[in-house]
Amino acid sequence: MLIFTKISELQPFLTHAKDSSKTLGFVPTMGALHKGHVSLIEISKKTCDLTLCSIFVNPTQFNDKKDLERYPRMPEKDIHLLQLAGCDVLFMPEVTEIYPNDETKEYNFGNIGTTLEGEFRPGHFSGVAQVVQRFFEIIQPDTAFFGSKDYQQVMIIKALVKQMASPIKIVACPILREDDGLAMSSRNALLNAEERSVASLIPKIMGQAKEIAATSGISSAKQYIKNEISKEPIMRLDYFEVCEAETLKIVSTLTKASSHIALIACFVGRIRLIDNIPLN
Repeated sequence: MLIFTKISELQPFLTHAKDSSKTLGFVPTMGALHKGHVSLIEISKKTCDLTLCSIFVNPTQFNDKKDLERYPRMPEKDIHLLQLAGCDVLFMPEVTEIYPNDETKEYNFGNIGTTLEGEFRPGHFSGVAQVVQRFFEIIQPDTAFFGSKDYQQVMIIKALVKQMASPIKIVACPILREDDGLAMSSRNALLNAEERSVASLIPKIMGQAKEIAATSGISSAKQYIKNEISKEPIMRLDYFEVCEAETLKIVSTLTKASSHIALIACFVGRIRLIDNIPLN
C-alpha cells in the first residue's frame, strides 16, 4: 500500500492512474477504522481498479472542540488494517495541507441540511461538505463510498455532488453491526464497559419502535423511545424522528405512497451515537 501525506506527492500517482484508464474508488474516513470501514474498502475493490482511503480528522465539522479533542486517533492500527484489507493507497494529510488558508465555507442544502443533525449540530454539514469537496477536487475519484449509518450525511454528499456538477458516483453501503446489533462506529471505542453495554439498547429499541410505528403509529413509537431512554441514567436523547426516506421530511403518519426511515441520535455518557432503520 502506498502512503501519501502531501498533495504534491499524491498528484503524480493520480495522474498516472488516470492516464492508464484505471477507475478510482475513494473511501474517506476520519480514522479509528473498524470492520465497517473495511467493508467499504472491499466494496470499492470489487467495483474499481484502484482504491484510495483517506484518514483525516476534519476540524471544520466539529461544533464541539472537546469532541474534536477526544475523537479516537490510532494511525498505526489503521495502517495495518488497511494493508490487510488490500487498500491500494492511503492519503493521510495534515490540517494545513487540506486547509492552507484556514478558511471555512457555508453551504445551503435546504431541508436536509437544517433538520435532525443540522439542527442539533449547527455548521456540521458545512464542515462535512467543505472537506469532502476539497478531497473530491484533489483526488477526482470515479466513485466514492460512504456508510449508511450516516444516512443524512450521504444525502448531503449526493446534494454536494449535484452542486459541484460533478460526475462522481456516490455509493451508500450497508450498515455493519456488532454481534449485539450496535452499529459499528469509531466512537464506540470511547465507550467504557458500562456505556458499551447500555449502547447495545439502541438497536433493540429501534427495532421495537419500528413495530410500534407500524401497529400503533409514529407518536406511540416516539413515546416508547423516550420512555426507554429515560430509564437509563447515562443516556440522553437528542432526537428520534421518522422521515420520508427521499427527502428527510419529518412525518407523523406512515403512508404507502412513500418509503420511511427512523433516525436516532442519543448520548451514552459523553459519547453521542446515531443510528437508523428503514420502516417500509
